Amino acid sequence: MEDIRILIAEDEKEISDLLKKYLERERYEIDIAVNGEEALYLFDKHRYSLLILDLMMPKIDGIEVCRRLRNKTNIPILMLTAKDQEAEKVLGLGIGADDYITKPFSIHEVVARVKSLMRRFLILGSNVEALEQSLIQFSGLTIDLKKYAVIQNGAEVALTAKEFELLRFLAAHPEQVFTKTQLFRHVWGSDYIEDDNTVMVHIRKLRKKIETDPSNPKFIQTVWGIGYKFVGEPNEK
Repeated sequence: MEDIRILIAEDEKEISDLLKKYLERERYEIDIAVNGEEALYLFDKHRYSLLILDLMMPKIDGIEVCRRLRNKTNIPILMLTAKDQEAEKVLGLGIGADDYITKPFSIHEVVARVKSLMRRFLILGSNVEALEQSLIQFSGLTIDLKKYAVIQNGAEVALTAKEFELLRFLAAHPEQVFTKTQLFRHVWGSDYIEDDNTVMVHIRKLRKKIETDPSNPKFIQTVWGIGYKFVGEPNEK
């Protein structure tokens, strides 16, 4: 199996050294960037499987780093933030981060989040029905599980790892209604959801990318008072 290489972009040496120490125990290869400029430089030089990114980085902040990288990669991005306001968390998720964790944090929680993100990114979750297929196809939309790609009306759509997971899960269960808590459990791998914003932001981002009219969605529909469901016409062979 190819070694998994992770980039930690964090300017506080004590934190980056601690993360490096514990993640290397999990046999990940670790590089460290001390500012946003260095993070972008290292990303162009090496092939990374995951990025741990501090929100408040010198030179180029984490938000801008995340935004630039999302134009070229869909690897998982775990955002670290010292700010506890919901607006900061939603902002981090809205520009392409797959997950966030607030400082001060438990190092064991960070390791668990990293392992969960990597597991879902590499094997596309554990849903047997979806994994038995190489393609999930509907009229105007194809989800390629082997290539980790989404094609809408003949054009590839760039999704983050978490957006892809959310779409894959919903599309693998057409017409089935899921609450926000259920989606969080299946896609984020946790039974505990702090607020509804995490799921709502990802649904909104997905609609902007795959729906012709996001305000009147064809695929991901809201079931008021309950949650969401995926609706699509089967692709005619």
